[in-house]
Amino acid sequence: MQKHLKHVSAVILSLFLIFASVPAIAATPSTGNDSTLDPISQGTGSAILDNASYFGDLPDSTSITVDIILKASNEVQLQKYIDQTVDPGSKNYHKYLTVKQFRDSFGASSQSVKDLTEYLKNYQIDSKVYPDNLVVTATGTVGDFNKALSVNVQKAKYKGKTFHATKKGPKAPRYIARHVLAILGLSDYSSLTPNAVKQPMKLTSNAGTGPLNLDPADLIKQYNVGPLYDKGYTGKGQTIDIVTLANFNPEDAYEFWKEEGITTKPGRINVKPIDGGSDYNGYEETSLDVEQSGALAPQADINVYVGPNTDPGFVDAFASAINENEASQISVSWGLSETAIAAGVQQQIEDPAYAQVFNQLFEQAASQGISMFASAGDAGAYDATRDTGTYNLAVDNPADSPYITAAGGTTLPWSYTTRTGVNIDVTKERAWGWDYLYPYFDSLGLNNPDGWLNYYFVGGGGGFSTIFKTPDFQKGVSGVNRFTAVEQWQPSSDFSSVTRPATPQLVTGSGTGRNLPDVSLNADPYTGYKVYLSDPGEPGTNAGYVTFGGTSVVSPQLAGLTALMNSDREAPIGFWNDQIYRFAKGYNSPFHPLNSAGSDNDNLFFTGTPGTIYNQSTGLGTIDFTKLDQAFSNR
Repeated sequence: MQKHLKHVSAVILSLFLIFASVPAIAATPSTGNDSTLDPISQGTGSAILDNASYFGDLPDSTSITVDIILKASNEVQLQKYIDQTVDPGSKNYHKYLTVKQFRDSFGASSQSVKDLTEYLKNYQIDSKVYPDNLVVTATGTVGDFNKALSVNVQKAKYKGKTFHATKKGPKAPRYIARHVLAILGLSDYSSLTPNAVKQPMKLTSNAGTGPLNLDPADLIKQYNVGPLYDKGYTGKGQTIDIVTLANFNPEDAYEFWKEEGITTKPGRINVKPIDGGSDYNGYEETSLDVEQSGALAPQADINVYVGPNTDPGFVDAFASAINENEASQISVSWGLSETAIAAGVQQQIEDPAYAQVFNQLFEQAASQGISMFASAGDAGAYDATRDTGTYNLAVDNPADSPYITAAGGTTLPWSYTTRTGVNIDVTKERAWGWDYLYPYFDSLGLNNPDGWLNYYFVGGGGGFSTIFKTPDFQKGVSGVNRFTAVEQWQPSSDFSSVTRPATPQLVTGSGTGRNLPDVSLNADPYTGYKVYLSDPGEPGTNAGYVTFGGTSVVSPQLAGLTALMNSDREAPIGFWNDQIYRFAKGYNSPFHPLNSAGSDNDNLFFTGTPGTIYNQSTGLGTIDFTKLDQAFSNR
């Protein structure tokens, strides 16, 4: 049930735009501590701001909150230290940093923070500095910010949305601007929207074996989790953090665990509104995340960081969770395609530093021993169809960060005969891609452009990042940067449309960049998991079960299972990615590669390559969690 942060207006992107490099993130530092005013990036730029209708200044007395993101220092050394914390041969193995230690070694310097906060104070702007010295939340009046940052915040309207913005970009003295990665919040323009994945066609039970409506017990059996409970693992002493952008009914989660017969720790859910919290738009996602993660680690506490549906809200939710440092595992199920980021950067409606803002927070988390998980997307290899409406190959952010484990999706075996006479027969666990449902959709008359976008482009996210290079942990792994694919669609030259060949072709090729996903579990809504829901904000009203799927089911499940494995450890498992690729190459791997090639095992493009241990449809494959727990335990 992947959520989509950004909805960029459907634009026709040229081949250059789609695959152009994202502009350099860090500016070359200036020399000297002078007061020359230098421009600073802001999250919303001229493509929106130049075309908006401005209808008056926002009153100077209006209070606003702005995030100023500072650049991390010594990033190369930070990345080396992260590697050492999960290397049994290193003297720094499992020597995770405290937040203070991170700040002192890798946060922005105390002097640069002092310079910034004192400068803001001169304009009566209050500052909250997060403990990592990376995120500064500044609160003041519009008049104060207009003076401090040489802007003019006004009322504006764009495509029916009313917001405040500054058409003129912010500036600050050079000795401050050189340390700033981005400013978010001078505009509160946002088009973040949720997009839950349910079964689009309700299939009533017949003589087949599906659709499936699964319980946590089914996952426990499917992926060999049972022996961990037999050893006494419960998640006791652990905390799971859920980062989300929608409120929910905690009562639904308690009722779900009760009806599932799962004995849980009382009062375990702690809802933490960030920057005022959010509304209930997308509450199904938050409910799912809490119910699934908590079911698998029944004695763990759960912190739910609910941020507003904005860029600053998303940043602050992560910054709060990572700086409070209460959990050893964090899950997020919201994202947007890299194409949306690239298009936004090119059109100046998104900051070039957008991906890096999150990546440096995830680096901090890894150094502190926190395992991070993100859903890889629910549009198969065509992630951009969900936000830009284009048909280029694309992957999802923030799952593209090398410092988060990208959760992919599979379909479990099931069979069914539809009312139109189509036989559905999935005989083995496969990569999740709804091409196996194409004959059924065709029989319903959906084989047209509208039907394609709404029904045909659904599956587990995967492919190659155009923002992040191939990380060291993926290098030398068979299947990485090589692929086998099923060409089921032929995009137009500008990616604004597709045609469907009569016969799909099997092709091979190579790619570069961070490969996604890392691992996969069942995510298909037709073999999905039950979620208990009542009306938003009205616990118990119209309550009942709904079946959901999506890679956002997998991300919280991985967080819950990590909490389960961590419950019997002196030190947390820490950063997964360095370790799991090493395990996959070793003896008695805990992973089951889904490496058969063809249209019975693809995510609408990428499929397996026989003899390899990695592919871009399911990553390293599915997981035997008893073996994985043993691998994490072996030094």
